[in-house]
Amino acid sequence: MGSSLAPCPGAAALRPQHSKLRVTATVTANATTHAIASLIALALAAVVALLAWPATTAVAQPTTQPLHPWVAVAWHDVRDEVRREIDADTFAVSTRELAAQFEWLRGNGWQPVSLQQLIDAHEGRAELPAQAVLLSFDDGLASLYTHVFPLLQAYEFPAVAAITTGWIESVLAGGTVDYEGSARGAEGFVTWAQLREMADSGLVELASHTHDLHRGILGNPQGNEQPAVTTHAYLPAPGRYETPDERARRLREDLALSAATLERETGQRPRAIVWPYGEYDADAEAIAAELGMRVSLGLTTGVNDARSLQGLNRLLITGNPDLGRFALNLPQRPTRRIERVAQVDLDYVFDTDPRQQARNLDALIDRIHALEITSVYLQAFADPDGEGTARELYFPNRHLPVRADLFNRVAWQLRTRANVEVYAWLPVLAFAPTEHARAEALAVRRHLPDGGSAPADFDHARLSPFLPEARQWIGELYEDLARHAHIAGILFHDDAFLAADEDAAACLPEADWPGGRPLPVDCHALQPADKTQALVDFTLELAARVRHYRPAIRTARSLYARAVFDPDAEARFSQTLPAFLAAYDHPVLMAMPGLEDVDDPPLPWLLGLVEAVAATPGGLERTVFQLQAQDWREARWLEADTLQQQMRALVRAGALNLAYYPDDFVRDRPAREPLFQGISNRSFPYRESR
Repeated sequence: MGSSLAPCPGAAALRPQHSKLRVTATVTANATTHAIASLIALALAAVVALLAWPATTAVAQPTTQPLHPWVAVAWHDVRDEVRREIDADTFAVSTRELAAQFEWLRGNGWQPVSLQQLIDAHEGRAELPAQAVLLSFDDGLASLYTHVFPLLQAYEFPAVAAITTGWIESVLAGGTVDYEGSARGAEGFVTWAQLREMADSGLVELASHTHDLHRGILGNPQGNEQPAVTTHAYLPAPGRYETPDERARRLREDLALSAATLERETGQRPRAIVWPYGEYDADAEAIAAELGMRVSLGLTTGVNDARSLQGLNRLLITGNPDLGRFALNLPQRPTRRIERVAQVDLDYVFDTDPRQQARNLDALIDRIHALEITSVYLQAFADPDGEGTARELYFPNRHLPVRADLFNRVAWQLRTRANVEVYAWLPVLAFAPTEHARAEALAVRRHLPDGGSAPADFDHARLSPFLPEARQWIGELYEDLARHAHIAGILFHDDAFLAADEDAAACLPEADWPGGRPLPVDCHALQPADKTQALVDFTLELAARVRHYRPAIRTARSLYARAVFDPDAEARFSQTLPAFLAAYDHPVLMAMPGLEDVDDPPLPWLLGLVEAVAATPGGLERTVFQLQAQDWREARWLEADTLQQQMRALVRAGALNLAYYPDDFVRDRPAREPLFQGISNRSFPYRESR
């Protein structure tokens, strides 16, 4: 990789980074009253300092809603001396700051609640108090007993402690745990006796943090280590991946051992699972629940309510925040995320020469890292001829040939080395089953003048969203993708359209509505709005299949500009901006004059597009304006300065989210520096002069 890239931490990228410093136990569980009083005095001093700040830094208190939304907080190590923002342990917090945070919680109406209170609220036996907060501490480090427990006693706050039982067993037997490149022995972790004492106090509920799943395992043939819970392990000897049954067996054995160990050593069987790295899926949740761990906690930001006990959100404390930042972040208010995106062809990474393919990947990672954008829409299907139909894929699957097992590798490298979120870009309908007869039987069909129908002969083949077999076949491909790739979202390709004379497949005897419901209208009377909704419903069905394995994914879908400018265009495309805003996190508007055969100067056309989107409530906040970097009509790349000018014009007109396509990362097209100044998520997108 280029020298501008941060070093790849490998398995270390999976877990919090901790320093090699040994925890100094300055406060013990039998701490004196003087020691506890000193901590509280420190907290009071910090709170007084916060209250002395200008009024503009005050934090509005959350209002009580009918379901009493509540928040959870995740801490890790606690040490007396932690350097803010630059400490080697990003997740450590100082004793002073933790004490100040506890004091602030008590003084500002926050009510720490126990796991039992959450269960009671979920089952309708009691209501949670307003401003409820769950305190949690991960990893079972020594400071849980020496630094945290005395504070919990002093404030009488309940908390959850997540224990990786395999680590405790290992260090107590004289071994060490590789904790972010540092070998920690018994002095770095709690003992079983200390855990028993904390559990017996009634303040600390012990949760499983798994037995031996807080680590990375081999996730692909190229050697990337990925979270052990959600990865189907690659097995080099047979040259294959774990089957779903094999993975389920591995998870069940580990979680059962963790629960049994905690019960044997502390007398408390865990009722909660805290997923390492916040990574889990529906199968893992089900196994944990079968073993008695009905409550599960992740690391996604957001509020919770009593309707669910699984996949609970937590605020992860990083950088040893001062009290002001802690107070500002705790309510977990929704924040507007600005999207800056490159859409990338994996066809340009692939090469039959492994060394050239590695160089191509290096060039991609280096470029995306340098652009400082938020996301990449990464092609998951092979389309080397630009036809738009998926005949081969870049991930293991049940139905189509694999051109190369490459998507997992590239997506993981982008996530861990270029620090972007990766959306898998995949067709919705444009797949070509290898059996010609099956492809024809499942195809979108057009109405014929004689009342019959025939397979549609558009630019690329598409399967019908009204045929259950086609939906099942496509859905299984999406499931296979989700099983084999750690992704942040899905980009539904621009192939999801139905023209005015399509889809007569709805008239076939086996046809039904996406989701398995009966057709709401006569098949011959399908209106453009019906087709629009059918495609939306099918994509939501696909998203649900992906969420089984990747619960936190977001959705985006390509939208033709003509569908925004011209209401009558729904008959041709089966797309509308309001329908997309209602269904997806991000409509990706193809703001591409060349694609729409616009001969006029592009800027007025682009500004008119912004105006049209602004007329729809919520349009500007969530729509991604995607510019073309290549003029396909003239087979030439746009100058990067031109692209930059268009991006800046869009932003001045009110657009927030930008993307571009395509990107030639091997030949630096569009040129990196002007592109950076237009697309970067930096508040000041200019390089420092050297």
